[in-house]
Amino acid sequence: MTDRENPECPICAKHRGEGPLRGELVAPIDGFWIYHAPPGDDGNASLGYLFIESDRHAVYLDDLTDAEAAALGRIRTRLAAALRAELDPEHVFTAVMGRSEPHFHEHVFCRHAGTPEEVSWHHSDDFAPRADADEVRNLAGRLARRLKAPETGG
Repeated sequence: MTDRENPECPICAKHRGEGPLRGELVAPIDGFWIYHAPPGDDGNASLGYLFIESDRHAVYLDDLTDAEAAALGRIRTRLAAALRAELDPEHVFTAVMGRSEPHFHEHVFCRHAGTPEEVSWHHSDDFAPRADADEVRNLAGRLARRLKAPETGG
């Protein structure tokens, strides 16, 4: 059984195109899957809210191999640059919480221009522009192209 054949893990099922979890695939890259959060019950998503999920069934951050951790760092940095280029946010945050699903996933989200100063970092997405499925798909495609472009260094 490969890691993605684990029938107990909803994130593994998501990577197989099954199960209850959804999202717009941005790209599979270097052992990770990047998804934009799906629209909610209102048909809209918080624009620029992404998840980086390990392909291998690693539960915790410290379960990643050194090679996976290095790849994650590169992906995170390039993803932040892509979000800044596409959405021009004030800041890009990342957080590994690991409380809801037993599979490594990192949240990546923006603090968009115009977010009131008194709003804490972890509520920044509450003030993000809302996007329908077409706009989310469009952004995911643009982010994917930026991730596939050659690295330029920073």
